[in-house]
Amino acid sequence: EALRHLAKKHKLKIFDVDSPDQGIVHVISPELGIVQPGLSLICADSHTCTQGAFGALAWGVGTTDLEHALATKTLKLRKPKNMRITLMGKWPEGVSAKDAILAIISEFGASHGNGFAIEFAGPATESLNLEDRMTLCNMAIEFGAFTAIIKPDHKVTAWLNNRPYTPDNATSNIQEYIATLFSDKDAVFDDEINFDVTPLKPYVSWGSSVDQSAPIDSLVPEGNCALTPALNYMDLSVGTPLTGLKIDGAFIGSCTNGRLTDLRRAAAILKDKKIAPHVKAICVPGSSRVKAEAEQEGIDKIFLDAGFEWCESGCGFCFYAGGETFHKGARVISSTNRNFEGRQGPRVKTHIAAPETVAASAVSGFITAHNHEGH
Repeated sequence: EALRHLAKKHKLKIFDVDSPDQGIVHVISPELGIVQPGLSLICADSHTCTQGAFGALAWGVGTTDLEHALATKTLKLRKPKNMRITLMGKWPEGVSAKDAILAIISEFGASHGNGFAIEFAGPATESLNLEDRMTLCNMAIEFGAFTAIIKPDHKVTAWLNNRPYTPDNATSNIQEYIATLFSDKDAVFDDEINFDVTPLKPYVSWGSSVDQSAPIDSLVPEGNCALTPALNYMDLSVGTPLTGLKIDGAFIGSCTNGRLTDLRRAAAILKDKKIAPHVKAICVPGSSRVKAEAEQEGIDKIFLDAGFEWCESGCGFCFYAGGETFHKGARVISSTNRNFEGRQGPRVKTHIAAPETVAASAVSGFITAHNHEGH
């Protein structure tokens, strides 16, 4: 009630819980056209960098900085260093942007991007749809980055066309403007990473940090004693195969993978199948609009028929804040972005993966890739 009162007092738009536009902020901002190429945009959440997929400079802030920006329309920043991650090659069937970013973070470490603004570039980046580009940018913060950005193109223009908050509900001038938003050919970056997606396999996390991830058909890797706490928490040992680990829960949703394309891909795997009897499976669409559009396509029925719970949109089950969650100590495969201790509930052991992997694992009852039979 206090939030409603203050929003009204200061003439701020509020997307209340009963609004058809309600949802996770990083989902509703793009679908409503609030984010636009070239904008500077802040929000009191670390995954605000998601919206860099539209060529905006977007980053998360604390409440003090947010208050300062509301009062002054300014914010002081230390200029970040620049990193370019060039994705090359051809995407293998069944492999997604989620797998790519998990692979990059696992190879270089969760702190490699500290202090950097990352530009994702290259032909494999350009071939992605906007939802997958958002997944890439969303998880830049798990790389330690300040933010991430992708050069806007015709896909951005098409996405923003006729969105409620797109200026004048038209994009005729936006195309001309976004043509100016690119890095110079001779631009020098403080760090460069070239990553070939051609040999990429589905990835899954095995530890309690995002960089503790590996191809799904690999074994829990050896490491130094610093990995012992993660292995103990996850109840795993070196050499354990990741494929075939029995799961108790499966979750599809979040600002990383709770969009309509994510639900469509998962539904294609779940169609005419049932989840394993011992698995608690939950889907939380990223916004009320995503939920409504999915229901129009019958996606909700596919999830429900398979045995999933179909919930209202929001951040539920991604970030545990004392509400409903999986049972204590459950092993859960999840399409979310973080897997640290207790992230999804007391003693819950989270394995991060793409929605397709989550759906296939829910059916199998064990961690498995969707193109694998059994476990």
